[in-house]
Amino acid sequence: MPYSIMLDAGHGGRNPGAVYNGRQEKDDALALTLAVGEILQNRGIDVEYTRTTDVYESPYQKAMEANEAGVDFFISIHRNSYPTDNTVSGVESLVYDLSGIKVEMAENINEQLEAVGFVNLGVKARPGLVVLRRTQMPAVLVEVGFINSDTDNMIFDNNFDDIALAIAEGILDTLGMSGNLPKDTPASSVSYTVQTGLFRNQVYANRLLDELQEQDFPAAVTQENGLYRITVGSFPTLDEAAEMERRLKRAGYQTLVMSR
Repeated sequence: MPYSIMLDAGHGGRNPGAVYNGRQEKDDALALTLAVGEILQNRGIDVEYTRTTDVYESPYQKAMEANEAGVDFFISIHRNSYPTDNTVSGVESLVYDLSGIKVEMAENINEQLEAVGFVNLGVKARPGLVVLRRTQMPAVLVEVGFINSDTDNMIFDNNFDDIALAIAEGILDTLGMSGNLPKDTPASSVSYTVQTGLFRNQVYANRLLDELQEQDFPAAVTQENGLYRITVGSFPTLDEAAEMERRLKRAGYQTLVMSR
């Protein structure tokens, strides 16, 4: 089964978000969200949206929609703002805390957007944001440049398609679904596994290994560079790995699909 992602266009309806010289954040966010969604759908991702038109839902409503849909990831797209016009520029991504696959996804998105021309302001923890706090799946809020920065608006307008592709590629990179195999690597040699833990302490690693095996998950531990990695299964296709990942998530484990 493919991954599922809910895309959220920030603000909407009576809430325009940040405004600068008549430009409204809600409009930029919606246009970009729909463009990203189209790319992801073309790459085999199941995409759902909190909105596809100019309507308002509260952040809490959006989080509950994602939870009820049972999607694998939640991505909220916004434009940033600063109290003084044309003072700050760049992209940043926000997550609930600096752990797990959501951080990797946020970093990948930022790096892709940096390649388009934005300054990369990094990934920051914002536990107070409702769409990050109340969602039950990994969630990232992307601030795609400052709406009151003429520099960022020029990048946004002149590179819109590349920006949409950059966000999509950042997501796909994290899921192991982007890029081509090296020319000397036959596709049949690639397999997938699901990581459930990475520890410096072997005792903690063995504890998780035993817990997984007691539930009949085909778990194994490997040691590399002083770290103990717990993985489950070896799968010839990404779909099979994704199905195992869903089983592990339902059982309450943090997961990351990896190719090898």
